[in-house]
Amino acid sequence: MSSNHANSPPAGKPESPLWIALVLTTTFLIAEVVGGIITNSLALISDAAHMFTDSAALAVSLVAIRIGRRAADRLRTFGYYRFEILAAAFNAVLLFLVAMYILYEAYQRINNPPQIQSGAMLVVAALGLVINLISMRLLAGDKDKSLNVKGAYLEVWSDMLGSVGVIAGAIIIRVTDWAWVDSAIAVLIGLWVLPRTWTLLKESLNVLLEGVPEGLNILEVETAIKEIACVVSVHELHVWAISSGKASLTAHVVTELALPGQQVLLKKIRETIAEQFDIHHCTIQLEIEPCEDAGEHGYGTRSLTSGGSK
Repeated sequence: MSSNHANSPPAGKPESPLWIALVLTTTFLIAEVVGGIITNSLALISDAAHMFTDSAALAVSLVAIRIGRRAADRLRTFGYYRFEILAAAFNAVLLFLVAMYILYEAYQRINNPPQIQSGAMLVVAALGLVINLISMRLLAGDKDKSLNVKGAYLEVWSDMLGSVGVIAGAIIIRVTDWAWVDSAIAVLIGLWVLPRTWTLLKESLNVLLEGVPEGLNILEVETAIKEIACVVSVHELHVWAISSGKASLTAHVVTELALPGQQVLLKKIRETIAEQFDIHHCTIQLEIEPCEDAGEHGYGTRSLTSGGSK
């Protein structure tokens, strides 16, 4: 059996952009809440609520990065990487609850719209848009590398769209005096956010349930291993992610080689998995014949006849 180890704490996580975005977002959050109360605008308050979840997401992301840097210990042999995923799931749930509240409040107001101060509403929303654009710029470079940062980026992105909606609503109200537009914009913001919330939550749950990482086909992994010379079959194949971009693999590989040649085969299997699927933490157990549990647990060939020597 051989294991290719890669459990060192992560380095170079995007802390600085997160800190800057957090300070900007939190500072403007206070101003936007005050502006929403003064203007009596639900759309503006909705945008402020999303800005609050942005601040929470950024703060939790920073905590997740700090905790994720802790080295593995005897209690958590894989380290603390998965705290990042818990943070992403928390952000998704929080955003969902805020969206539902805004929809409910809009329903309450739709038949009895209050007087809206569209001028102040427009100014505050425009400032919010600028803050969102700056935060998005700061987070864009790392959003595809970390599910945690991606969650924060999606919340800022959705809030940016909310600011655009509030600006449009303020202009319409100022020109037409249709106060109900404020509630309608709030509803549109809530409906726009919900699908993105589900996407983030689904990706987080897939990691927590140790599902196959997004974009990875386990059948292709099995085929790549079986195509290596001297591999007869594969069983007990498991592929899962500890955190964003950190997949692990375990497998039992039946081979026709005797002990002296198995080390070369192990090296070839590890190199193939790393080159083709970017999986650098793998544990391979070589067997002359399938173990008793072959086919009962995990994924992979259930009998020798489906493999074939090379």
